[in-house]
Amino acid sequence: MLTIGELASCAGVTVRAVRHYHAKGLLPEPERDHSGYRRYGADAVVELVKIRTLAGAGVPLARVRELLQADEEEFAAAVADIDKRLRAEIRERQRHRERIARLAAGDSLALPQEVVEYLDRLRELGVDERIVQVERDGWIPLAARSPERVSEWMARKREQIADPQIIDFYLTLSKALDRTDDDLRLVELADELAAYITRMADEQGEFYIDDSGIEPPFAELLDTHVFDTLPPARRLIELLKNRGWTGWTKLERVHPARGTAGTRQADAAVRRFQGEL
Repeated sequence: MLTIGELASCAGVTVRAVRHYHAKGLLPEPERDHSGYRRYGADAVVELVKIRTLAGAGVPLARVRELLQADEEEFAAAVADIDKRLRAEIRERQRHRERIARLAAGDSLALPQEVVEYLDRLRELGVDERIVQVERDGWIPLAARSPERVSEWMARKREQIADPQIIDFYLTLSKALDRTDDDLRLVELADELAAYITRMADEQGEFYIDDSGIEPPFAELLDTHVFDTLPPARRLIELLKNRGWTGWTKLERVHPARGTAGTRQADAAVRRFQGEL
């Protein structure tokens, strides 16, 4: 007969674990002998090894008793069910590991790989990192809100940055980030951008200009972040609005009455004045 310490040693567990299994009703607790000790037989060792094996395999203690009492067919079915659950947990833990691994990967932490590749392409093209970061910050909520549309949006973005004129817009804005709002190049950029957008709308239809389907309140939220982070972008959109278009995230045509001739003349005056400096 074995003491509780000897039983624990034979089964490869701690005395504390044996007492825990007693408390859970998994292992019968024998009466004390005349010396005041609890004594265990070989059957207790067998049961304790079974409990230890099931618990070590990840079986909840609440189910261990059920399995110990099951017949062969019930036991096999229960084990198959537990194995299925464990495989699902393994997959989930693997996903956690992948997320943790991305912690050191910058953009990859919260963005799909195709968006990360797009941002890297902007960097390769020489776009200012501040603009890239604003793009990244915009894509994070977009990808979280509508993950099913990311591939569609990315296809459009890849098409856009294959156009040298679009890249020139990015590079011009990059150079304007540290300049004043009345910088001549920013005014010229608004002219060029408005002409480009109008031409594409005429050739492809206005739906081609903005088919993102982003709700206006959400687009306004993203625009506010852009304008707060990149003040020249706000000025560019103001200039663009005078030329018939508005919006950064969601581009829309402005009714001609909202872009006055007087405002256009003021822009022309700015260009003439700066051209004389």
